[in-house]
Amino acid sequence: MFRSLFATTVLAIASAAAQAPDPVQIMKGARIAATLEKNDLAGNLIKDGKKTPVSLFLRNENIQFAFQEGGAAQHFHLRLGEGKYDLFDVAPDNKTTIFPAEKLVKPIAGTDLTYEDLSLQFFYWPDPKLEGIEPVGGENCYKIRLDKPKGSGGRYEVVYVWVHAKQGAFMQVCGFNKAGGMVKKFHVDEIMQVGGGVYTLHKMTISTMNPATNPARVVSETTLIFDKPTSAAPSGLKKK
Repeated sequence: MFRSLFATTVLAIASAAAQAPDPVQIMKGARIAATLEKNDLAGNLIKDGKKTPVSLFLRNENIQFAFQEGGAAQHFHLRLGEGKYDLFDVAPDNKTTIFPAEKLVKPIAGTDLTYEDLSLQFFYWPDPKLEGIEPVGGENCYKIRLDKPKGSGGRYEVVYVWVHAKQGAFMQVCGFNKAGGMVKKFHVDEIMQVGGGVYTLHKMTISTMNPATNPARVVSETTLIFDKPTSAAPSGLKKK
C-alpha cells in the first residue's frame, strides 16, 4: 500500500511539473510579442502634452530605434544577448560609435522612458523565475522575476514582468533598485493584434516612482502609443 501511495505521489508531482509553464519560454514569447520580429513600430511618447515621435526597427536580437527632438532625429542600434547588450550611436552617415553604458539610465527627450526602458534589455536577463499567476487589468498573467546578472548595466536590480497567460504579451513591468524600492512601473493599457495570433503593445503608461515611499508613489508619467506596425524600416535606419 505504501509503495502504491508513494508511486502515486511521485506520478502526481511529475505530472504537475510537466504541466507547469516554463518561465524561459514565457519570456521568449514576451520578447517576440514585444519586439515583433520582422515588423516595425512607430508612435509617440507623450508627456505634459508634448509629443516625441519614436520608431523601432526590430530583427531578432538587433534593435534600431530613433526619436525626434527639436526637429532632429537621433538613431541608436542595440544588439542584445542573454544577460548582455551592445549599444551604439548611429550617425547620419550610418557610422556607429559605442554608446556609453551609463547613458542607459538617461531619460529620452525629457520623458520618463530611458534608453534601458525602450530597449527592454532586462527582458534578456537569464534564469527567469515563475512566481505564480496574478491578475493585471482583470486578465490572468504569469508573474516572472528577473535578477540582474553580474556586470550588467542599468538602474534595475530586480524586475518583475507580468505576461498575459493566453496572449503572451507583457502587461506590466516593475523595476526595483538595490534597496528594494520601486523606481519605475510600466502598465500596458491596450494591446493590439498584428496578425498570426501575435499581440503586442499599443498603449502604455510609464511611471517614475519615488522608491523611498511605502508604497512607492508616482512622481511623473509618460504615455507611449504605438501605431499598428508596418514592414518598412524607420526613415534613416539601415536594415541588418
